[in-house]
Amino acid sequence: MTTPPTATVRADHRATAIGLVAVLCWSCTVGLIRSISEALGALGGAAMLYTLSAALVLLVRGLPPRAELQRASRWYLWGGALLFALYEICLALAIGLAHNREQAIELGMINYLWPSLTIVLAVACGQQRARWWLWPGVLLCMWGLVRVMGGSASTDSSAPWWQGMWGHMSANPLAYLLAFGAALLWPTYSLVSRIHAHGANAVGYFLALTAALLWLKWLLIPTEPMLWSPRVAIELGAVGACTALGYACWEHGLQRGNLAVMAAGSYFTPVFSALLASLWLAVQPGWAFWQGVAMVTTGSLVCWWATRR
Repeated sequence: MTTPPTATVRADHRATAIGLVAVLCWSCTVGLIRSISEALGALGGAAMLYTLSAALVLLVRGLPPRAELQRASRWYLWGGALLFALYEICLALAIGLAHNREQAIELGMINYLWPSLTIVLAVACGQQRARWWLWPGVLLCMWGLVRVMGGSASTDSSAPWWQGMWGHMSANPLAYLLAFGAALLWPTYSLVSRIHAHGANAVGYFLALTAALLWLKWLLIPTEPMLWSPRVAIELGAVGACTALGYACWEHGLQRGNLAVMAAGSYFTPVFSALLASLWLAVQPGWAFWQGVAMVTTGSLVCWWATRR
């Protein structure tokens, strides 16, 4: 017996709404990750974060049924797992390795190129159609990022924008390389999951793999001791819960919801994330930074509009 069209549409809307919950969860993470890394270290804080996130996801969702995993392609189980882990490691370490809190927010903004890059990759792989104004939208995102990187509170307002951008990147090249890597890895993972997961959801395993790789690196590389406090424990619990809930919701919406609508909602993440991070970290970015945030968000919305039928 076939499923009624109305029921199918209702299920699609519900899955999309669940996926959009991830936007609210992810908006809280940049400021919390930076605060935790200041106390536990970049590696130690990230390892603790993803250990807790994996435990929460597996506790709430349980282990995926064997039949569900058997439906998934090896591209998803192996390639998706590696892409997911690399993305998480790049993002957490980029924020943790920032020289100061202003730079941490700036690096978080680089990560939010992924909504527009997701559509570009989907179009390139034939998974999505788009009109010609997709490309001006992408260029607007890039120019907004240039404004962000050249216009934080710590940059001399009299200096040219390119000088401030180059000065930030040359002073901390590893952190910026990791941030740009994260912005490219997440769209790739999203497309692999969309095509090859076939309804399977192994995000709990992926988070556990991320935590294991971080702990292995923490054991092999000498790091500073972790400085625990009640505040750090609360922050760790909050960001762990946000991360676990965010990825569980996004994975569900990614496979069953409307990818274009979810991408459109995710385009507002830079605004929410910058606001919440600046409030939590007590940082006041400059006017050029907020101009860049608005340009990245607007450009992403233009990209989304180019995919509408």
